[in-house]
Amino acid sequence: MSEGQALQPWWKGAAIYQIYPRSFMDSNGDGIGDLPGITSRLDHVAKLGVDAIWVSPFFTSPMKDFGYDVADYRDVDPIFGTLADFDAMVERAHALDLKVLIDQVYSHSSDEHPWFVESRSDRTNPKADWFVWADPKPDGSPPSNWQSVFGGPAWTWDARRRQYYLHNFLNSQPQMNLHNPAVQDAVLDVMRFWLDRGVDGFRIDALNFAMHDPALRDNPPAPENGKARTRPFDFQLRVNNQSHPDIPGFIARIRALTDEYESVFTVAEVGGDDADAEMKAFTHGETHLNSAYGFDFLYADALTPELVCEALSHWPDEPELGWPSWAFENHDAPRALSRWCEPHQREAFARVKMLLLACLRGNVILYQGEELGLTQVEIPFDQLHDPEAIANWPLTLSRDGARTPMPWEICGCGGFGSETPWLPLGEENRPLAVEAQDGDERSLLNHTRAMLALRSAHPALRHGEVSACEVRGATLMLERRVEGETVRAFVNLADVETPLDPSGSGGVILATVNGATPDNLPPFAAIVVQL
Repeated sequence: MSEGQALQPWWKGAAIYQIYPRSFMDSNGDGIGDLPGITSRLDHVAKLGVDAIWVSPFFTSPMKDFGYDVADYRDVDPIFGTLADFDAMVERAHALDLKVLIDQVYSHSSDEHPWFVESRSDRTNPKADWFVWADPKPDGSPPSNWQSVFGGPAWTWDARRRQYYLHNFLNSQPQMNLHNPAVQDAVLDVMRFWLDRGVDGFRIDALNFAMHDPALRDNPPAPENGKARTRPFDFQLRVNNQSHPDIPGFIARIRALTDEYESVFTVAEVGGDDADAEMKAFTHGETHLNSAYGFDFLYADALTPELVCEALSHWPDEPELGWPSWAFENHDAPRALSRWCEPHQREAFARVKMLLLACLRGNVILYQGEELGLTQVEIPFDQLHDPEAIANWPLTLSRDGARTPMPWEICGCGGFGSETPWLPLGEENRPLAVEAQDGDERSLLNHTRAMLALRSAHPALRHGEVSACEVRGATLMLERRVEGETVRAFVNLADVETPLDPSGSGGVILATVNGATPDNLPPFAAIVVQL
């Protein structure tokens, strides 16, 4: 590690591996992955060369949204194990030099959380205003026209209080009232609980949904944009049910807490039409979160040089501007190889995609199975679990197709630990098992390890600025620079051969993909050089 790297916080430029607990490894044969299963497979993650794991929710939950509906923020759901299992996972991760990030869901809870149970009991209890309650309009209709992400009104009538409560997602996920300082105190106490158990950071879910307009003003209609509208949510500009200007003030309280601990990393998930401005507000200066990521790539129909340069251009190396994070895949988005290329192109495309991810300025997040080249699995309607897909069938692509079990072995169950996992493995993904790729030097798994090692070894790729990003037809030229080092990547994202000018691609060759040379890029080829 260079002196420049040593002066950087551990998370700056880190590679982070997302683990979806239900589908990573089942240790007890019940068909559902769990914390002991994660612990048993951490050697694989460490061997990739990542810096940290991000573990999606494992908290006590009725699982109506598979853990993003939390009924107890301070405990592990029995299907995943116990707090002792969590502690063992953290201990093992740290022994392997892996940091541990966990999800925090503060915009809403489960309707089974004791806070909501008390809040809905009457209008005078101590937690009466811990959630967002409102009287009906004179005609009995909801207080505003707000629509939920998963379909239908964002308001549900509750006979106990004779009021509506707000839910931006499922009606079993009531919206917490984070305008209330007592609610902020409560969730900050939750954060402290996990910090004291040794976690190294947090991914904060749906943070721009954390506060609403207290005046409950209607959202205006959204103009036509040429995209299919599959939900009522798509017909509005969501300016009043989310993105309140007081959210950065709450974030400042989060930062003040995490600064009491050593080297804690915080990253926000931010989606929506105003994501860029919100991500910058949420990460501004040294008093807010460290990073944020949006959906630049997660729902893109194609990976193009224009898309890459535009995304990177929003995060120049400037004082007070936050640090970005990027993901090509996650538990909510379709697998990238099923979106970005044809089946016969997948092997080549997967390799060039991984090289490009390793060259981006910011943190890079790999989703479990991405290192194997997993594709989206078609889940029949009668086997769906995803509430959004069920509600909007068949126009919303199921998130379940990206949540299928990790294939560890080539055997019938894929080494997942159960003959009947909660979702089918997917016949197309079975041959891509870790066992099949581990010893093959040409495999995508070993290519991923090499690309992450390249990124880690070169300060320009780890934390350098983007000194140039150029679109040359279907080819991307990306230059990264830090004091003492300049690295250029030439990436061909098309299925056509492209010549290169050796005067620009000359230098010490650091990596090549799919037969690239300093004067020629075959289809889906790339070369990285040090000037």
